[in-house]
Amino acid sequence: MRHRTRVTSTAIDELEIQLLRPGARAPRRTRPGDAGLDLRCVDAFRLAPGERLKVPTGVAIALPGQVCALVVPRSGLAANDGVAPFLGLVDPNFRGELCVTLLNSSRDEFVAAAGERIAQLLLLPFWAPGLRVVEQLAPAPDDRGTSGWGSSGRE
Repeated sequence: MRHRTRVTSTAIDELEIQLLRPGARAPRRTRPGDAGLDLRCVDAFRLAPGERLKVPTGVAIALPGQVCALVVPRSGLAANDGVAPFLGLVDPNFRGELCVTLLNSSRDEFVAAAGERIAQLLLLPFWAPGLRVVEQLAPAPDDRGTSGWGSSGRE
């Protein structure tokens, strides 16, 4: 089955997905209206406490221009098991296998069966302007200027 990508502005009607290995499953939303697409591991794996591991999904996607994807945690897996991915960026020109680098921050070994949901893929529009080095930046529209960490207080 071939998925087609049609782009209107940065809206995606369909996303092309290629299953690269036996057992790979296409990303999908758990519920209608969910923002993230669940990514699943293609092979079973074990993750020791404090260990990180690059986990293949067996899936490749064709993002249209001006759309990128972020690999983000599944909230339940992170909260309940202490297992979460490092944030990953998928550029629109990448056509290789999506992999997820997971970290086990718990004190217990984590064991996953093939096909388990391990992360989510979040599709986002982005802006890629030309870059220009300047001697001085234009002033901010308010008085913030260079005030940073903690400058807005705790309220």
